Amino acid sequence: MDTSPPPAAAAVTPKPAAPAATPRRLRRILSLDDLERAARRHLPPPIFAYVSGGCETNLARHDNRAVFDEYRFVTRILTSTSKRSLRTRLLGQDWAAPFGIAPMGMSALSAYQGDLVQARAAAQAGIPMIMSGSSLIPLEQIVQAYPQAWFQAYVPGEPARILALLDRVERAGYGTLVVTVDTPVSGNRENNTRAGFSSPLRPSLRLAWDGVTHPRWLFGTALKTLWRHGMPHFENSQATRGAPILSRNVMRDFGARDHLDWSHFDLIRNRWRGRLVLKGVLHPRDAVLAREHGADAIIVSNHGGRQLDGAASPMRVLPAIVQALGPDYPVMLDSGIRRGTDVLKALALGAHFVFVGRPFNYAGAIAGQAGVAHAIDILRQEVHRNMALLGMNAPRDLDAGELLKVAPAGSPASGLE
Repeated sequence: MDTSPPPAAAAVTPKPAAPAATPRRLRRILSLDDLERAARRHLPPPIFAYVSGGCETNLARHDNRAVFDEYRFVTRILTSTSKRSLRTRLLGQDWAAPFGIAPMGMSALSAYQGDLVQARAAAQAGIPMIMSGSSLIPLEQIVQAYPQAWFQAYVPGEPARILALLDRVERAGYGTLVVTVDTPVSGNRENNTRAGFSSPLRPSLRLAWDGVTHPRWLFGTALKTLWRHGMPHFENSQATRGAPILSRNVMRDFGARDHLDWSHFDLIRNRWRGRLVLKGVLHPRDAVLAREHGADAIIVSNHGGRQLDGAASPMRVLPAIVQALGPDYPVMLDSGIRRGTDVLKALALGAHFVFVGRPFNYAGAIAGQAGVAHAIDILRQEVHRNMALLGMNAPRDLDAGELLKVAPAGSPASGLE
């Protein structure tokens, strides 16, 4: 079988843009955390709960953030950093920064044309954007807007349906396929139920009231979408259109995902001629198996803490995974990154690249493409500034020698081999 990736595309270079005044609603957004607070005010509670929440006690989601506080930097001095650059090479392409936009389901529910505004902002910034298979805009539209976008698939357990989906993604022109493997069943997201969120949404007086009391979202996203595009559907979970986003009786068809095993991944590898990434890896043995079965790269992820409560933070298992795979195999990471220092800590522990999710969703919700571009610029500036403070000229200059572990005494060891 031929598993070689297609020829590398030309380097992705940000398009020059004339300076523009920061929109008023973004002037007080100084960090990615500020976006969450603004989105909480802007979005109806059920929509915000869906984007922000984890599962059950939110232990995994909270630990995704807490782990970054357990590392401190050991800086280097009197090293010229005047020529530092964020440019990063990954999977045969050059990107303008060592971070990209993670896949987020139903982004067009929180922001008007949410996936499109993320794609356009990523294209302008020269960073990768991964489109979610659980999205409401056809995947063909996204790759037309940004040919370098990646597609993330939740593949069903039936081989015929897997192959049909792969055929569609290939016809659309995607060069990189990300297969998410940590969702054999849906996580127990109690916060969604308590907030009145379901998938699809069920019409109710409570849902109507939540919309009416958030008029900017109601008129700027919900009604605008209905007027211009009709009722949104789950467009990309399968080869054909799925359920509508609003329905009293229709249920989503997830396929038999609990049937998936390595033989299904082999089927995908044999069929898919582009770059193939496996997302949702937490165990070093699975990382090694992914490489043995033909994955071109992996994303270490616990799904943003949204699947298994108590799942290990990706940062906690990253060093063991990098050690098992060696320094040259592409290892990426998502879940919990909110600061430029977070990006650099992940790179120091061996990640080649990182992805950020929720903040870009919030940014699109409150200010569309301008919001996403603003969020990208905040993170880019933080990384660029912090590299100078660390005495580094390139993202990959960092290693574990620049970090000091200050975890609380008695914290459990990984126990992984």
